[in-house]
Amino acid sequence: MTGMTHAMVKGSNVPLDAMAVRAVLRWRPGAGVPDVDASALLLGAGGRVRSDEDFVFYNQPRHPSGLVRRLPKRSLPEGLTDAIEADLTALDPSVDQVVIAASSDGAAFGAVRDLRILIYDAAAAGGEPLAVFDVRAETGEETAIICGELYRRGDGWKFRAVGQGYPTGLIGLATAFGISVDEAEPETGTPEPEQPEARYLPPVPPAPSFPPAPVPAPDSQATVLHQQSSYGYPQPTAAPAPQPAYGYPQPAYGYPQPAPAAAPAPDPNFVLPPQGPQFIRP
Repeated sequence: MTGMTHAMVKGSNVPLDAMAVRAVLRWRPGAGVPDVDASALLLGAGGRVRSDEDFVFYNQPRHPSGLVRRLPKRSLPEGLTDAIEADLTALDPSVDQVVIAASSDGAAFGAVRDLRILIYDAAAAGGEPLAVFDVRAETGEETAIICGELYRRGDGWKFRAVGQGYPTGLIGLATAFGISVDEAEPETGTPEPEQPEARYLPPVPPAPSFPPAPVPAPDSQATVLHQQSSYGYPQPTAAPAPQPAYGYPQPAYGYPQPAPAAAPAPDPNFVLPPQGPQFIRP
């Protein structure tokens, strides 16, 4: 395959004769273009990592075996690069695949221009790539993309162009392959509402209290009980006596009536004249 570059399409694969390969991610920087980071996951037969150590990324740039590592970023005339190097033939037989992924920082891959993955023979200084695959975001909302995978086929290795995106970033990609990610648990308690600032209010003096006025005991012999005066308050004006209507004295219900005038004494010399024919003498 020396001197021959395979232009890959999504889903295609190509055999690799190299014992060690360098997978290079390259993109064109610019205003609003996020930074891109390369990472690798070493997968077992079940398509999952054997442990968290099988995740090689910017916080863990080297596998404990030393056979898979992340290289420093470089700036080339063609663009920026970030690379993963893997010694395929020396990997433990329990490793069936090495997934090469990219994650974006600050924006989705819809803003990344001219992203591609190039596979080189790590033992060859310079030279043309063995395979090239232009990686395109399907929705533009992806923040992590599996660019390709190196996988065993018989006694050799192959490279497959993948281009599968994840909108959940590097964490979502890692957990999908069995990586345990420790995240701070969100606080579930509801914050107490802020109390208003206390203000000083002068004490209100109590209203003066006066002892109640003594109420005299009612007269058991009285037929009419009169209301006692309320000291300190104006008294109601007594209603005027009812006036006679049109010159006739009116009865005052419930009160004694005036006595009638005395009749004149009779005349002692008064004699009634005889009345009627029976009193005429013959």
